[in-house]
Amino acid sequence: MPLITPVILCGGSGTRLWPLSRKSYPKQFVPLVDEQTLFQASAKRLSGASGKLDFTPPTVLTGSDFRFIVTEQLSAIGIDPGAILIEPEGRNTAPAIFAAALYLVEKDPDAIMLVAPSDHVVPDVAAFHVAIEKGLAALEAGKLVTFGIKPTHAETAYGYLELTAEPDATGSAVDLKQFVEKPDADRAAEMVAAGTFLWNAGIFLFKATDIIAAFTKYAPALTAPVTEAVDMAQVDLGFLRLDPEAWSGAEDISIDYAVMEKADNLAVVPFDGGWSDLGGWDAVWREAGPDENGVVTSGDATAIDCKDSLIRSDSDRLEVVGIGLENIMAIAMNDAVLVADMSRAQDVKKAVTALKAKGSDQATQFPKDHRPWGWFESLVVGGRFQVKRIHVHPGAALSLQSHFHRSEHWIVVEGTARVTVDDEVQLVTENQSVYIPLGAVHRMENPGKVPMVLIEVQTGSYVGEDDIIRYEDVYSRGQGAKG
Repeated sequence: MPLITPVILCGGSGTRLWPLSRKSYPKQFVPLVDEQTLFQASAKRLSGASGKLDFTPPTVLTGSDFRFIVTEQLSAIGIDPGAILIEPEGRNTAPAIFAAALYLVEKDPDAIMLVAPSDHVVPDVAAFHVAIEKGLAALEAGKLVTFGIKPTHAETAYGYLELTAEPDATGSAVDLKQFVEKPDADRAAEMVAAGTFLWNAGIFLFKATDIIAAFTKYAPALTAPVTEAVDMAQVDLGFLRLDPEAWSGAEDISIDYAVMEKADNLAVVPFDGGWSDLGGWDAVWREAGPDENGVVTSGDATAIDCKDSLIRSDSDRLEVVGIGLENIMAIAMNDAVLVADMSRAQDVKKAVTALKAKGSDQATQFPKDHRPWGWFESLVVGGRFQVKRIHVHPGAALSLQSHFHRSEHWIVVEGTARVTVDDEVQLVTENQSVYIPLGAVHRMENPGKVPMVLIEVQTGSYVGEDDIIRYEDVYSRGQGAKG
């Protein structure tokens, strides 16, 4: 039973599922269709032993801003990653996959990689594992394997894979004829009717040595900068940071364009066990299982005489009610609300572009600002004050810091805080408070085994997150970095 190393790609900006998914907290980290996030579901799907498969701990590629979210969400489901590689900047899938292959082949010359995005929904895990077993058979024949999804409708938001023959009942791999770009509606309908076209899922299976050879042959310009980025990588708090200077020389290109469309040894494993990349709110509506009226409600949402609609509240302080809606998606958060016709799901990214143009924080910033130690959210912001709720994980600590322009009042509402103010250290329990004068060197810690929550009231001439001097920080962040 060969060992398979999952390589989970965990980047992205999340524009098509705004306002729930944003650049600072994209969709893979959000529980969209059940209690687990898409990233957690992806990691669990590719873990342990199952049938003829045996997975090693996953290798995750992500950005610096997400590294602690990745570790926190994996820890919550009991998965210890094999490695977390930090990309200095997003350069699309080709450099990321090549970097993972170079890293893994040094650990194991016979490494087998299963490359998967972190934001897909695959309800039938057993069927997906059977498809992977079919891919292993093609792998032994010297193939680079990709997975194609049997279309359920004429989708225009996906690229397609044209096969040399129609898949048979065994689900065995079929040679690839060509990649097809996202079609218009008429062409999509023709391809679905033909039976030899599958959706391109962006999931791959190959031996590390084989994909390295393919990159060397078909994308030689990538080999030098990515190899140097891996060779010069630095270990940082258990993460492996790829060298930023070398990485900046790598082309921003997908693996399809860089390698797959040029290779002549590709095989496609057909999969019809259910799949979605949740590429829009219409896909979330489908995956959530509409009722007999075609309605999906989520959170504090109520539908009255509605049809074929998605009504969702992702705020514990906001009730959303739809009356007489048809073919509408309405998604509400504390700081933003989206209302649109369901047919315009792919245009949601235009909202993000428009908000960026007017300088709105809602375009990219999630209401909860996640940090290595926990998270915070602003409750009220005024001209010379701000009120926050701060959640600190058990055993976590903020940096030892001071501020030029503000003082702070901390009121503990859950758990116990260990508070340092200059030379004094004290425990502050529920319903107790402490004052942090302007300029005082201070730190908050959670010494307990349960989360600690406090309300922070900031007052001063400037309450921006960059008003900070750090003296000690276990997370190795620089001066002026947030949190």
